[in-house]
Amino acid sequence: MNPGGVSSGQSVGDVIGPLEVTAVAHGGHCVARHEGRVVFVRHTAPGERVSVRLTDTSRDAFWRGDAVAIHREHPGRIEPSCRISGPGGCGGCDFQHLDSATQRAMKQHVLTEQLRRLAGYEWDGQLVSVPPTLGWRTRLRYWQSEHGPAMRQHHSHQLIPLPEEGCRIAAMSVPHDPEIPDGSEVRLVQAGRNTLTLIDGEVTVGRGVVTEHAMGRSWRVAASGFWQVHPQAADTLAQQVLEFAEPQRGDRAFDLYCGVGLFAGVLADSGAKVWGVESDSKAIKHASTNVPQAQLLHGPVERMLKRLPRRADIIVLDPPRKGAGRNVMRAALERSPRALVYVACDPASLGRDLGTARDHGWEIRDVRAFDLFPQTHHMEAVALLQRL
Repeated sequence: MNPGGVSSGQSVGDVIGPLEVTAVAHGGHCVARHEGRVVFVRHTAPGERVSVRLTDTSRDAFWRGDAVAIHREHPGRIEPSCRISGPGGCGGCDFQHLDSATQRAMKQHVLTEQLRRLAGYEWDGQLVSVPPTLGWRTRLRYWQSEHGPAMRQHHSHQLIPLPEEGCRIAAMSVPHDPEIPDGSEVRLVQAGRNTLTLIDGEVTVGRGVVTEHAMGRSWRVAASGFWQVHPQAADTLAQQVLEFAEPQRGDRAFDLYCGVGLFAGVLADSGAKVWGVESDSKAIKHASTNVPQAQLLHGPVERMLKRLPRRADIIVLDPPRKGAGRNVMRAALERSPRALVYVACDPASLGRDLGTARDHGWEIRDVRAFDLFPQTHHMEAVALLQRL
């Protein structure tokens, strides 16, 4: 059934409007309405009046679309630096049509709303800018097409050839290599001055291990594994974790979802006795080299928590985008740490997990947020929880 008797005569590709754009929503789009139905619109900003080409009409409750004509502009609208970043183009950059201050204001609004709605927490902080805002992405994925390197359209397998100048947010140049077979998935990994190439998951030269640098020392990472993609992200987040955790010599500290051991390493370097948990076999192997003094467990965090000590002074959680979930949050809180530090790449997941903590008698002491993915809707946030 259509909500409220709303007409459904439009289909994908139709242009509707002009529509009034209201608030920014989580996920890189803004909210508009057409004959009572919500339309999530990309490539716009609150306060704009736009015509919208529909990209998804499969749901009764809402549609999706791209702003293809701007009848009233937001003051922060600018010309995108990449010609394939707009409607029908690459899905990587949601906000290239806006200046940096407007991008941060929109992300800040999203985080504020998610924390209020899901955690009941009124956040009044600022999203901190972390340069550079272009040329920052040290890990890049693209596909080889008959026209050379290409990116996928938003929520599509359709390939869009990259401009000759390459990707504007990439830290490295994208090679036009005719030897790469069409249809291949290509990953570029920059570590220091070196760039590794993986074609369909296979490293073309070398052993597939790179050395990253953060917090004054080196970290071994699988080229296909996880490391923060902004060159300042590892230092920024690790320093914030240390500020919130305030580790003391002899503390018991857990690094859950520890990856290659970044937070475990800085806690151990501060004199804490550290346990780390990670489900990725390659990551935990490198963590054992990066942080040999830590006790590391390989497996899902929810299961491995049962094998950790019943008391901890510090717990750091850095879960994947879906969040830690109620069971992990409850098990962590039962250890009664004096500080639980939560590192999040998704505002909604952060809000849900902080809401769980508040339901169990814990207080959100502080939240800091960083713009570590400029030109996109993504951000990183670090929260400090303590028992009331």
